[in-house]
Amino acid sequence: MSDPILMPKATAVWLVDNTTLEFTQIAEFCGLHLLEVRGIADGEVARDIRGADPIANGQLSREELERAQADPTYHMKAQKSRHAELLKPTKKAPRYTPVSRRQDRPDAIAWFLRNHPEVTDAQISKILGTTKATIDQVRDRTHWNAANIKPVDPVTLGLSTQLELDALVRKAADKATKDAAKKGGGATLLSASETGAPEPEIEEEEAPRKTDLSNVFSNTARHDDEGDKD
Repeated sequence: MSDPILMPKATAVWLVDNTTLEFTQIAEFCGLHLLEVRGIADGEVARDIRGADPIANGQLSREELERAQADPTYHMKAQKSRHAELLKPTKKAPRYTPVSRRQDRPDAIAWFLRNHPEVTDAQISKILGTTKATIDQVRDRTHWNAANIKPVDPVTLGLSTQLELDALVRKAADKATKDAAKKGGGATLLSASETGAPEPEIEEEEAPRKTDLSNVFSNTARHDDEGDKD
């Protein structure tokens, strides 16, 4: 298979149900494992997936399909589909900030720095469409307009939506919590010598007292004599 096709499992379902192709041909064309195609044919895989006609969506020509059905060793080639081109993910363009709003970005940066220090410079740059150099200038108060910069939230300034701001703050807070948990989890108890605390004194065990056996025997004999007299 030269290029990946759209909806490979749905295409495999359609080819299994509507053609006499070998399982190996279908697996190769759809980019699936042979066992997956066999599972589709047995009804064990992709039961709830509706088949997609590769001819109708422009990924396979009828001539190519007929040639493959006539020759079990033939390798089908997918053709460029205009549907696939339309569905290709496009690279997101950098956030555009109107000229009239660009002068407000330092105020929004100051708001982030004061109210949400957990938000990284990269995140601020992305949501406001600014640069790290500008953020550093606002932080260090070396910005050319530092005297007039006042913290204002980006939603009020029209630089972002409330949903975008809430999502960004929540994401930054979650990351900060995880980082703090990782640092806290690695802590170990230090010994008294490392902390400088006085080590507890260990009381010495008293030596066992020696028993005078002669006194024991003499006391025992005296008690016996007194008993005989009684």
